[in-house]
Amino acid sequence: MRSFRILLSSLCAAAVALGASTGGSWISAPRAEAAPASVPDASVWTIGPIIKGRNYSQGVPLQPTRNRAGGWYIDIPGAPGSVHYVTFPHGSLAGKSRIRMRFKVDLAPGAQIVPLTAPQAPSMLTLYFQRAGDGWSIKRGFEDFRWYATFATLTPITPGEHEIVAPLTANWTAVQSSSARNNPGGFAAAVNNADQVGFVLGGGDGYGHGVFATGPARITVTTFRVE
Repeated sequence: MRSFRILLSSLCAAAVALGASTGGSWISAPRAEAAPASVPDASVWTIGPIIKGRNYSQGVPLQPTRNRAGGWYIDIPGAPGSVHYVTFPHGSLAGKSRIRMRFKVDLAPGAQIVPLTAPQAPSMLTLYFQRAGDGWSIKRGFEDFRWYATFATLTPITPGEHEIVAPLTANWTAVQSSSARNNPGGFAAAVNNADQVGFVLGGGDGYGHGVFATGPARITVTTFRVE
């Protein structure tokens, strides 16, 4: 019995040492999916956009709500409330290859997420980034400051777990006619001088023109990475 106790003590000591040498518990979830490293904290995100002092998203807090299980969530309001742009200040995308987002959509039975300006059209969630200094006016030369991964869009926004991946080598599109292919200079300038990164919600006449919900609806973001 004494020999068994000595052996058990040795095994426990080895386990503790192993945990210390690997920087944490020796039994843990894969580090690649650890929530704190997978999505920037809710406090750095903004639910907007805020243009000339007006927040176009209504009926929601300024920041998402932190989720105890990791990541954060937004409860989509009913009309006349809406959610449009959800972004955080990342900075330049130079040297980056893609943006990846994993998220879960929960809807009450019979509820739908609906485009604010085109309720008959399917809703959309699209990855997005914005060049620093955007004046939000096409007429003043800012047409190629906002870029949408229109090729990586969830439409309609349906319940379940989803993943969207948007390579920066793909054909992103800007506000009107510009695309990464027909305006490579504008796209490169936006990548190199990027500021806000995130996603937009809309449908019908605009990818970021907002959505509302016809019943309880929640979007929980579990991973958001610029890789």
